[in-house]
Amino acid sequence: MNRELTSWYSPALGKEMPIASYGHFGFALLLIPTAAADYLEYERFQMMDSLAPYINGGKLRVYSIDSMNKESWMNNEMEPAHKAIRQNQFNEYVFNEVIPFIRNSTSDDIMIYTCGASFGALHAMNLFLKRPDIINGAISMSGVYDLTEYTKGFFDDQVYYNSPEHYLPNLTDPWYLEKIKASHHIHIYTGSGSYEDPNASKRFAGVLYNKGIWYDLDVWGADINHDWPTWRTMLPYIIDTKF
Repeated sequence: MNRELTSWYSPALGKEMPIASYGHFGFALLLIPTAAADYLEYERFQMMDSLAPYINGGKLRVYSIDSMNKESWMNNEMEPAHKAIRQNQFNEYVFNEVIPFIRNSTSDDIMIYTCGASFGALHAMNLFLKRPDIINGAISMSGVYDLTEYTKGFFDDQVYYNSPEHYLPNLTDPWYLEKIKASHHIHIYTGSGSYEDPNASKRFAGVLYNKGIWYDLDVWGADINHDWPTWRTMLPYIIDTKF
């Protein structure tokens, strides 16, 4: 498997940001880490091994970036309003730096999908919904889509605009809605076992339904827990059967 590591100084985040890529051809899958993890998390937990047949076969090329959760919602020493600012800086980093990097390393017409598990699921969905003109869909596994689950009671406009369960019901701009509706790859997967919250996925699917947005919701059984064995099974299944 072709594996490349690189980094650059991010103007949006004011720090050096690494990125890993795996593969050589196919659509682009941008992985957002869980919780407080880094850009090599998916590799450490053998996700690349699980995806190897599709990567080596040229079906997809995978990119993986750092999260900013340790510098935002999971930083208990930070003012809540500053956490929201850091969240927006992370979004701009993805939109203005990572997406162009992917296109420059592939092609201008490549299809790009965000993907994440746990907290990464919320980020993956939020990034797609905010910029459906440059991101073509999202795969979200074992997620919640209400950002207040992570904000310890803090709520302001920036929390609202980064919380899909809050802002999507009120989205009426046809420019956004038409582009979101054009996607055939909004995949919401969850288990029903330990530490999973299947009702969160069902609620958000209901939001999409009420907006007339197509989605793929799949709730797996009570033996499917909130953990890496689940995601190492889910993601290859989605890639194999939905793409």
